[in-house]
Amino acid sequence: MTVLRLARSELKRMTGGLLPKLTILALAMVPLLYGAVYLYANWNPYGNLNQIDAALVVEDSGATAADGTELHAGTKVADGLISGHVFNWKPVATTAEADAGVSSGQYAFALKIPQDFSANLVSPGSFDSASQAMLNVTTNDANNYLLSTIVDKLTTSVHTTVAKEVGEETANQLLTGFGTIHAQMLKAGDGAGQLADGVATLRDGAGTLHAGTTELSNGAAALYAGQLKLRDGANQLTDGAGQLSSGLTLLKDKTATLPTDTQTLANGAASVAAGNAQLNTKVQNVATQLDAADKGLRARVETAALSSLTPEEATKLMNAFDSTAASSPVAAAKATLQGDAAQIQQLSDGATAVSVGAAQLASATPALKNAVAQASGGADQLHTGAATLATGEQAALDGAGRLAEGAKTVDAGAGQLEAGAVTAADGSRTLATEIARGAGQVPNPDDSQKNSLSQVMADPVAVSNVSQAKADSYGAGLAPFFMTLALWIGIFMLVQAMRPITQRALASNAPAWKIAVGGWLPFLAVSAVQATLLTLVVNLALGLNPAHPVLMWLFMLAAAMAFSAIIQGVVALLGSPGKLVVLILLVLQLVSSGGTFPWQTTPQPLHVVHEVLPMGYVVTGMRHLIYGADLSMIVPIVLGLLGYTLLGAAMSTFAVRKHKYWTLKTLKPEIAV
Repeated sequence: MTVLRLARSELKRMTGGLLPKLTILALAMVPLLYGAVYLYANWNPYGNLNQIDAALVVEDSGATAADGTELHAGTKVADGLISGHVFNWKPVATTAEADAGVSSGQYAFALKIPQDFSANLVSPGSFDSASQAMLNVTTNDANNYLLSTIVDKLTTSVHTTVAKEVGEETANQLLTGFGTIHAQMLKAGDGAGQLADGVATLRDGAGTLHAGTTELSNGAAALYAGQLKLRDGANQLTDGAGQLSSGLTLLKDKTATLPTDTQTLANGAASVAAGNAQLNTKVQNVATQLDAADKGLRARVETAALSSLTPEEATKLMNAFDSTAASSPVAAAKATLQGDAAQIQQLSDGATAVSVGAAQLASATPALKNAVAQASGGADQLHTGAATLATGEQAALDGAGRLAEGAKTVDAGAGQLEAGAVTAADGSRTLATEIARGAGQVPNPDDSQKNSLSQVMADPVAVSNVSQAKADSYGAGLAPFFMTLALWIGIFMLVQAMRPITQRALASNAPAWKIAVGGWLPFLAVSAVQATLLTLVVNLALGLNPAHPVLMWLFMLAAAMAFSAIIQGVVALLGSPGKLVVLILLVLQLVSSGGTFPWQTTPQPLHVVHEVLPMGYVVTGMRHLIYGADLSMIVPIVLGLLGYTLLGAAMSTFAVRKHKYWTLKTLKPEIAV
């Protein structure tokens, strides 16, 4: 008995009548009912969200931006949502009405734009009152659990769009502010330059001032020294004026009788002068008389001598007489009288002069008395003035001392001012330089640059998605998993109507492997039809459009080969309990193959299941073939499917050998499913 005859025998049995034929047809359609219908129902659910009613409440009252423009962001967002037709938006007047509609199921969810939405959007223009703008969403998982996730994506998209628009406007204003700052810093730089020039002038003036204050301090010190001397002189003047005043007062008192006394002196001097004149006259008369007597005596002597003596004797006698006469008392008296007469004449002249002077003095003493009185009064005034001067000079000295101290302080302050002016000059020049440098570093973008920069600042991170392989739709994303799952279920359903191993074949003498392969080939034939029909319907009717349609079909046939071998082998080996094992394998692969979420997200024990069972590899291969990804891993997967096929054939062969020997359980099994 050949393998093909065994397979044909089983197929004839299954197609011997109308009902068996319909059964085989129904079994071939099982993957379509599970895979294609499910994919059809979920092919593009996001494209039909506009059939879902959603409440939209706009309470935004608008706001005025810092530049005076009116912003009605709530209305703008609502108009964008309605025109986008993502959901069937139903404008609702109040929040309470929208919440009630969500609660009753009238609306799937509600999106509410509050009254302060626009005001909060423009609030970043004020550092004191910046607030986030809120979008309020009300959902109800009783309406649909996944709808909340979809709504989250929608609100995230709205949030991103609004934030980007507002961010661009805010960034544009910020960049405009930078331009203003740049211009103002340039002006500030010019002003700082002028300030630096002025401070430099101030520095020079401060130096001149310091030099002047130094001179002032020195002059004030000299003034103090001079003022000290003046004060001492004023004190001495006061003392001297006091003494002068006392002396002049005494003089005034003593000279009170001076006019009378000088007049008396003048009169006495005149009398003395007159007496002296008379005395002089008398002395002159005596001298004249004595001289006349002397001459008369000489004449008598000379006459007597001449008459009695010779001339020589007379001459000798006269000479002796002259000699004797010169030393005689008469001569002495004569000489004395002549001397006295001369002195008396001098005394007379002096007395006359004294008389004249005394008369003049007597005439002048009244004026002198008055002058002395005036001098005494003046001396009193001088003393009073000198005392006042001394007091003033003391005050001046105190002022000069304070001036000197103040001059020192001013000089020290001028020195500090000069040093500060030097520092200020350097600092102001540095300030001007740094402001000019800083102005060059402050951005001054033009309109084009502001537009470009504001877009970047509002949305600084852009995601460039490079999809090496991309599903065209939600259904295309699920197709690899559900087609693989549907194929397993379809083949699993075959064991409900087809026998893994026929009793007739077991009763023959054919080798075990032939019986095993003959029992598997009908499963392979029907599963190949299932795979082909599923591939055609999904590709042509649903529009899957795989990147490699022929390779995908051949890969589905390879998967059908492996699945059918494993299922047929397990059921052949274990009998009716094997169907439960196949169902358990289905459940394990359902949760570990990574059909929806990546298999790495499953618990660790399921990772082992993913590595051992074939469905995860088939799902991976289908994705690469449908989406056009790298095909280098297809060959290892196909080789793995051949390995699973051989494993199924080995189990089926072992089952044939096992069931060659009949037992009571063979004739009457404990359970039949």
